Amino acid sequence: MDTPTAVADEHMAEAIGRPDLIRVDDRLICLRFETMKVVSALAAVRHLLDSGAVRRGDTLLDSSSGIYAYALALACHRYGMRCHIIGSTTVDHTLRTQLAVLGAHVEQMPPSSDLKLDQKRRVARVREILRVHPEYHWMRQYHDDVHYLGYRAIAERVRAAVPADGSPLTLVGGVGSGASTGALARYLREGRERSGNRAGPVRLTGVQPFGSVTFGSEHVADPEIIIAGIGSSIPFGNVTHTAYDTVHWLSFHTALTGSVDLLRRHAVFAGLSTGASYAAARWEHARVPGGTTVFIAPDTGHRYVDTVFARHQEAADLDDLAPRTVSSLDELALPWARMEWNGAPAPASAGTGTGAGGSTWSAEGEP
Repeated sequence: MDTPTAVADEHMAEAIGRPDLIRVDDRLICLRFETMKVVSALAAVRHLLDSGAVRRGDTLLDSSSGIYAYALALACHRYGMRCHIIGSTTVDHTLRTQLAVLGAHVEQMPPSSDLKLDQKRRVARVREILRVHPEYHWMRQYHDDVHYLGYRAIAERVRAAVPADGSPLTLVGGVGSGASTGALARYLREGRERSGNRAGPVRLTGVQPFGSVTFGSEHVADPEIIIAGIGSSIPFGNVTHTAYDTVHWLSFHTALTGSVDLLRRHAVFAGLSTGASYAAARWEHARVPGGTTVFIAPDTGHRYVDTVFARHQEAADLDDLAPRTVSSLDELALPWARMEWNGAPAPASAGTGTGAGGSTWSAEGEP
């Protein structure tokens, strides 16, 4: 009998973008990536090339707080494109060095303790560059739903890994740009419609930091930090608010507790947004007996060694923590709040658009 031959990846980006599915409890699954945004960047660049929107050798431009910069640099390396990144003040030396070796040109914003100012500066710089170089293609990771495409294959992997017995599936993840949770929920729901009674309902739980405008918590400040990557100080067009059933807001310390518990209990070394999603997923999972819950771990914990894991003795007992359920955004308060969103539209502070795939988006920072 012939031994099956393994197929080698054509590029490192493909290996990095392939997630692991780890069962951390009965029907509680971690969808663990090394670098999740590689999935959306690869598919987006491939689609732009296939559609003729860009050609090999063109320059792709975008703003990033770090993870998308790495993902886009890898995608450009894979497909022979030039990469120009306007980086947040939070981009560290290790990442800057990797980007430089990969051939990306990086401009980093000056130090700032104000996330909104940092994002505004980055968008303003992108627009300056486009005036000088109109031939550059702005990837618009926050507003172009081309970034949804790469998650279709991930949704198929998730669907294949969960029981097809009609039981409910809950997807939990940091909202961020809106692409990962929004796309996965869309494709999982489409798959449910095709499968009929064999697949149960799909619920989407979004995870946010306090201080983010995306789901209206900008009036609540976290004394520590805003968790990078899962919130925003400006409106994002890729967030389809009506797709979310539930939203959790978690403080830095609550997310730290989740990250430490996930490593200590299950040996999963993942970032701060994963800790927040894990805490929210455990809570939601306990409320749906017989259901399956999948939470997204978008990156590893290496960026958080000093700020989170070195402070592991500060972590509370996660079993002792619980969200306060609220019915109005005015009731939001630290350290952890939960609200039934029930497919409501975006709050006024998060813009006027319909979200990804819609036609009437108006967001700060668009040209």
